[in-house]
Amino acid sequence: MFRILTMFVLALCNAAAVATEVALHEDIPWAQPEGVPLTLDIHVPSTGRDSYPVVVVYHGGGWLVNDHSIMDAAARYLATEGDFVVANMNYRLLVDNDNRTRMNEIVEDVFGGLLWVKEHIADYGGDPRRVAVTGDSAGGHLAAMVLTAGRNLASAGFDAEKPGFNPSYLPTGKTAEQVAAEDGLAVQAAVLSYGAFDLHATALGGFETEQNGFWQWAGAEPRGIFGTGFNPQDNPELYKAVSPLHRVPSAEDYQLPAVFAHVGSEDTTTPPKAVKAFVDTLRDAGQPVEYRVYEGKNHAFLDTGCNEFLGNCFDEDAPDTLDDMIAFFDRQLR
Repeated sequence: MFRILTMFVLALCNAAAVATEVALHEDIPWAQPEGVPLTLDIHVPSTGRDSYPVVVVYHGGGWLVNDHSIMDAAARYLATEGDFVVANMNYRLLVDNDNRTRMNEIVEDVFGGLLWVKEHIADYGGDPRRVAVTGDSAGGHLAAMVLTAGRNLASAGFDAEKPGFNPSYLPTGKTAEQVAAEDGLAVQAAVLSYGAFDLHATALGGFETEQNGFWQWAGAEPRGIFGTGFNPQDNPELYKAVSPLHRVPSAEDYQLPAVFAHVGSEDTTTPPKAVKAFVDTLRDAGQPVEYRVYEGKNHAFLDTGCNEFLGNCFDEDAPDTLDDMIAFFDRQLR
């Protein structure tokens, strides 16, 4: 169950490959909500520091496909080139539990996983006071939810009078409300890679129908992300509750950590216009954000391996962006 591998990986760099020793702790279980086992991998550099800043990674896949392995290459790169402890996370997908998982439960998994990391990462050499989150596509959405909804916690979850989130993992002896009061999900930085930030608009655009090919890819029947009887026309408040675009606080009310948002110029899945709308919302609220469009890049270019459909290969398309991410994390965490 706990399989620890010590491996030498060739870290990608612009000049030449450099061998770096990294301890990989694989398939660590952290929760089992609704009977679905959730795990993470932790990459630990072996460069002799007393402690390391931590980067928590959430994978993409339209909330319907993939697991954390799609981010293996990016997680290794951040550990080897950035000298970070990297937690590569799993969460439930909409198709889990016979295609009955709700979007708010996915968010609760992300919140619970982050709380687990903060409570346990010191055992792996990570510093829980220096934690950043990142994710691509659906993972970018989930990382943004940490920032914008991490204080909206309630033991009753979405069944509360004002829908909130009850993390899938809570520190021993604490309730969701106590975690919220302590701002226990606060992080020190975030990189949002070609994220989806308005699920209300996405649902209105056909996400819950067969127009969205991810359902076929996942081998599941299209359905509402909150289950039967809910739709974005009649229940906009639920869809906006899981949409970071609609949750950005004014800096006068709450200061978010520094954000670096980026997207490829050729991305039609989460196009630059949509990402820029979220960036503009952050700026209008007085929140700190950096933004970049990478010319010639398509969607999902941080994924492991090659994607022939999108024309991406990690070795060619990811390193320069990951280097920019490392520089950003260094400025915020060191």
